[in-house]
Amino acid sequence: MQPRIWVSSIALIFSWLTSPVLAGEPAKFFYTLAQNHTKTQAIVVDKVEFGVLRADKDGKVTLIPTKKVPLQEGTMYGWRVQLKDYQGEVTWREIFQLPKRPETWGTTNTDNFSLSTDGTAAETKRTDLTKDGVITNSWTIAAGDPIGKHTIEVYIDDRRIAAFEFEVVPVRQESPVSAPRI
Repeated sequence: MQPRIWVSSIALIFSWLTSPVLAGEPAKFFYTLAQNHTKTQAIVVDKVEFGVLRADKDGKVTLIPTKKVPLQEGTMYGWRVQLKDYQGEVTWREIFQLPKRPETWGTTNTDNFSLSTDGTAAETKRTDLTKDGVITNSWTIAAGDPIGKHTIEVYIDDRRIAAFEFEVVPVRQESPVSAPRI
């Protein structure tokens, strides 16, 4: 008789766990509880910025806000997200969408980098240790990069924390000054 009670108890528990009404909320509760034990700090976005990056002679990098990036090889551009009162490790993910496939994609960390099947989008995953709550990523214009509208979305877990739309534009060509006619 004891084995039947044990089997019945397991069957009853299993039916509760698989019931969409009864198991839905407890499953969320345990997931939230588990998340709270691994994440001791709330993630709140304080400020987001996108622009062209310039380095001075001392190596200090300045972000110049813009939505237009010149198509000039070597031009650096990127984003910066300030998390409010956050210190420690943060794992983020970036999805970078181009208007068409570039001639090449380049990255220094191929372990956490993947391309879409058509080559127009890249996903980067990274874990950064931050003391001031700032996370960043940057790209550099290379030969064969396309002009047009680009987008970058930044996620922490499955939550989109920032989205940037910008345009890569041809560099203006200065017309040569013609000599005055005499």
